[in-house]
Amino acid sequence: MDSITCGFIGLGLIGGSIARALREQMPDTFIIAYDINPDATALALQEGVVNAAAPSIDRSFSDCDYLFLCAPVQKNDENLRAVGKVISPDCLLTDVGSVKTPIHRFVGEAGLSAQFIGGHPMAGSERVGFKNSKAVLLQNAYYILTPTREVSPLRLEAYRELVTRLGAIPLTLSCEQHDYVTAAVSHLPHVIAASLVNLVRDSDSGEGIMKMIAAGGFKDITRIASSSPAMWQQICLTNTENIRSLLSAYTDSLNCIRRTLEDGDGDALYRLFDSARTYRDSFIAASSGPIKRDYSLCIDIADEPGALAAIATILALNAINIKNIGIAHNREYEGGVLRIEFYEEASIEKAKEILSNKGYAVHERG
Repeated sequence: MDSITCGFIGLGLIGGSIARALREQMPDTFIIAYDINPDATALALQEGVVNAAAPSIDRSFSDCDYLFLCAPVQKNDENLRAVGKVISPDCLLTDVGSVKTPIHRFVGEAGLSAQFIGGHPMAGSERVGFKNSKAVLLQNAYYILTPTREVSPLRLEAYRELVTRLGAIPLTLSCEQHDYVTAAVSHLPHVIAASLVNLVRDSDSGEGIMKMIAAGGFKDITRIASSSPAMWQQICLTNTENIRSLLSAYTDSLNCIRRTLEDGDGDALYRLFDSARTYRDSFIAASSGPIKRDYSLCIDIADEPGALAAIATILALNAINIKNIGIAHNREYEGGVLRIEFYEEASIEKAKEILSNKGYAVHERG
């Protein structure tokens, strides 16, 4: 499988991360890409991630064993018509979209069902574009596959093997099941986070006191509100019925909680928080969901010049990359005054061991 040819239509954050993972894990792969932004393919060529850049969706893609549709979802119908004219019957066509039912419909209309398996790597970042792509983005993330009824089991097994080689965890679902599940654990939470942030904005004082002290739990549950507005607009417009249904159930639960508060029912309030805690604590700690785990530690440091720089130097000397670093002004929900965020899970344990051995008090966040 190492000498396969892979094509990419769109080379943004997800497409770029898959291409980088292919280059790292299967270095003999020939990768050809087309992106409407020539700067993306130019950078990919410069960094050696891709072997060739196509000027359009043309015959350059006719030798592909796998072709990844990674452009914005609203381009899928148009791109599929172009792809259908150039790919061979032996090519496995896939995509990376967050909603699967529409792309399955477009594939059927294009007569490509026998060679299509929908794909959704459950990974992402608040940052977008090829320049922010990373192979590690796929590590230990669920990668959902939604095969058509017409695609052969052999093709599905080969694609599962490829996904595993990239470091992700393949999970096969129907496109309908995928859309309902992701509406519950990804799409609805983004709607709620955006709504909650706007509520605080509209409720804040002229001095911005709420904004100033917002941290801890509030930042945790609203972090995803920093995601791309255009992307989430499209997701809501393409998975509308599932989101609407779950949003209705959620508002019913909020109304139930409001009535519980009005009744002063302490037992019911305790059950609310206890059942939520029990279920939440049963989640797998690894970053395998659509809302990526925050790889971070909090550390107690003295308020003196050079304290922050000393920690950054220690981590750099031990080849640990820092994604973000800052002071936790509000420590209501977490220990440690210095908060450091890393790119991958393995860095947490390594940093924790090194800093603890240096005498620092380290608090790992759950």
